[in-house]
Amino acid sequence: MAYEIPVTQARAELADLINRVVYGGERVVVTRHGKPLVALVSAADLERLEELQDPAEDKVASSVSSVHDRTSAPGGPETRRFGLAAEHRRADGA
Repeated sequence: MAYEIPVTQARAELADLINRVVYGGERVVVTRHGKPLVALVSAADLERLEELQDPAEDKVASSVSSVHDRTSAPGGPETRRFGLAAEHRRADGA
C-alpha cells in the first residue's frame, strides 16, 4: 500500500518524502482533492515498471510488422488510402 499525501503537504515535505521512497522503500501517492495525481517511486521501481512495459510494446510491434502489404484496387483516392481490395462494378458490366 502506498502512502498518500495531499499536494500542499507534499510540497512542504518533499525532501522527507524522497528519503522515505529511496531509503524506506515506500511508494508515495500525491493527491489533490483526494484524487491521485502522481506517485513517487524509487529509480529501481521505475526500471522494473519500464521492463514490464517493453514486452507489451514489442508484441504490438511484431504484430504490426507481420501484417502484409496489400495492393489497393484501382479507383479513387479512398481505395489507395485505405487499401481496399475490391472495387465497385456497375450492373451493366462497365
